Amino acid sequence: MNSAPLWLAVIAACAVAAIALISFRGRRALTTPEERAVHSTLHTASLAARPLRQGLDAESAAEAAPHLRALTGGDALGVADADASLLTWNGPYDELAGPFLEASSRAIEGERRVLLSYPLGPDHAVRAVIAQPLLIEDVGVVGVLGAVTTSVPGPGMLGAISEVARYACGQIELAELDASRARLDRAEVRALRAQISPHFIYNALGTIASFVRTDPDRARELVLEFADFTRYSFRTAGEFTVLADELRNIDRYLTLERARFGDTLQVTLRVAPEVLSVVLPFLALQPLVENAVRHGLAGRSGGGTITIVAADEGTDCLISVEDDGVGMDPDMLRSGSLNVEEGAHVGLSNVDDRLRAAFGNDYGLVVDTAPGAGTKVSMRVPKFRAGIRA
Repeated sequence: MNSAPLWLAVIAACAVAAIALISFRGRRALTTPEERAVHSTLHTASLAARPLRQGLDAESAAEAAPHLRALTGGDALGVADADASLLTWNGPYDELAGPFLEASSRAIEGERRVLLSYPLGPDHAVRAVIAQPLLIEDVGVVGVLGAVTTSVPGPGMLGAISEVARYACGQIELAELDASRARLDRAEVRALRAQISPHFIYNALGTIASFVRTDPDRARELVLEFADFTRYSFRTAGEFTVLADELRNIDRYLTLERARFGDTLQVTLRVAPEVLSVVLPFLALQPLVENAVRHGLAGRSGGGTITIVAADEGTDCLISVEDDGVGMDPDMLRSGSLNVEEGAHVGLSNVDDRLRAAFGNDYGLVVDTAPGAGTKVSMRVPKFRAGIRA
């Protein structure tokens, strides 16, 4: 029997084992204890941030409290609101909620940390209760963070509590900014409705009235179109919509305007089916189309044509509204002096502001115009943006 193949197999096996050993010994540990501690702290902070980004109330405080307690290293933790009312208590020693709220009142009044030293008796394990105000610049105290400790709090723990309070304040401030932005968005939509809708409503009702005697069936159809248009335009749900719904409402608007202008108003529509589900700010297209009718065609004898295009541009959707009407002076547009009295385009700055607020400065309106050369208004909308839904 030839033993050479056996020896070759043994040598090969030893070589593989040696390579594996060298590779294992030379490999760096995946994490060190320090790295694991940092990762754990960051993860805990993110868990605390999530509810606080909704604002400070009983529900968010209760959800954030166990994570804030872990960050402070306290044996128990309480959270009070700006009126020194208890929002939540996490951990044992809930009999100390009363003293914590008394300390919270002092912390709110003085806008500084208050420390209550213990023990209350020889068998009491607690050594201190720390009431740290949640102080936001230019706002004031929005709440109080309380930590209970069974050891004498040193500079390290007091510093940690201060940093955790500062971190919580940052998340609460972001929540208020989010809420302010949402309120501003709603206010801008209301302003746009107030600015644009009355002009159209008066004309639409006048047009419907003109058909009541001459063509009652047509008048009934226009009444239904008008009802659907106003129902959508004055809805209260959400600051965003999908392109398909926006285009459907524009079709209602144009149906009413064509009843008014007749054949002098021509409309061309080119829409890629794959962009119909794109999300954009509510009433972002309506002002563009209404401006095209009001300022592009209404002042021009013989009427004209409006072209609406929605094209697939990779990660974005490119939407444009173009008319072959009277146009305007680009210098007036650049100066930012547009207003209703000057007969200039209404609502463009409103739409531009909301596009930039939702998607960033790369997504504002682009206007191409010149006197006598018509106007084209374009917007680029991302086909997907995290956190934005209709």
